[in-house]
Amino acid sequence: MAEFDYLVVGAGLYGATFAREAADMNKKVLVIDRRDHIAGNVYTEKVEGINVHKYGAHIFHTNIKQVWDYVNRFAVFNRFTNSPVANYKGELYSLPFNMYTFNKMWGVVTPEEAAAKIEEQKKEALSELAAERGVSVDEFEPENLEEQAISLIGTDIYEKLIKGYTEKQWGRPCTELPSFIIKRLPVRYTFDNNYFNALYQGIPIGGYTGMVENMLKGIEVRLGVDYLENKDELDKLADKVIYTGPIDAYFGYKLGTLEYRSVRFENETLDKPSFQGNAAVNYTDAETPWTRIIEHKWFEFGKDEEGNDLPKTVISREYSSEWKPGDEPYYPVNDEKNGVLYAEYKKLADAEEKVIFGGRLGEYKYYDMDAVIYSALQMTDRVL
Repeated sequence: MAEFDYLVVGAGLYGATFAREAADMNKKVLVIDRRDHIAGNVYTEKVEGINVHKYGAHIFHTNIKQVWDYVNRFAVFNRFTNSPVANYKGELYSLPFNMYTFNKMWGVVTPEEAAAKIEEQKKEALSELAAERGVSVDEFEPENLEEQAISLIGTDIYEKLIKGYTEKQWGRPCTELPSFIIKRLPVRYTFDNNYFNALYQGIPIGGYTGMVENMLKGIEVRLGVDYLENKDELDKLADKVIYTGPIDAYFGYKLGTLEYRSVRFENETLDKPSFQGNAAVNYTDAETPWTRIIEHKWFEFGKDEEGNDLPKTVISREYSSEWKPGDEPYYPVNDEKNGVLYAEYKKLADAEEKVIFGGRLGEYKYYDMDAVIYSALQMTDRVL
């Protein structure tokens, strides 16, 4: 008889949620992770009293009350609201696109004026695009991301706030990106700077690592353990495996490699109380090499746990890059080619009787944090 009921591969949000639920149902669980820390990509570490988001900014937001109640069992969340700023060659704009953005862009003051300006720009752009294609405006269908964005928002906002940022993120021109990447562009004719339309939003006070520590309380965790390198011996330890690593790696890439976008971070500690006065500033011109700068202290309002102002600050410049084996995979490239390849891997995964594949890498799916937790809770409902 195996020593454990479940071996959970990966101590990120999916693995921690499954492990917690299984342990609460008196199952014996072992959690392993190849990294030297828990919490996966939401891991935060203290630098100069600041909880630094080691693998990029993570702002928890959800409309699912079950998930919000669940995470609040393990942490107290603050009232942080994501209100990023766009920097285009020194011009600062509010994101998402709202009345502050339109006022700065065109000097318009009322929602009616803003809507009229956007409509005018869309019509003008659509007429030109349709004429180039030799079709009527009614017949015109966007064939790439650039055409899609212009048809939704017009040229000014596209040129200043979408084009450069998107091309840096994806590493290719907008004319070569599929139109479905931007299905819609949120346009708000209000002065609301809240980026997310979510009922619940915030950051766990003290960072995500503490939250995941609480989720894994009383559960055996072994760090620095590479599952795929020790698969045979580790498989013997448990009746079932919850695998949250890359699905193609599990099968030795035998059908080919799924593609990801990766992110590189340059971190800097500065001996000053503030660098940019906001948690996130996106650099939307093509010339600036980084996509955005995160200033971590503002996720917790520049204060330590006792409410004191922090004298220093930590910033992270983010650079988007093509993924290559050995890099940290961040975003699945959800195009047709990768979708077809994933479907083939999914067939292999479904045939593995002892293994459940879950999470962003196990399911090759872009998941927000709340969706990862919800998916793990649904899985526990099915199998526990």
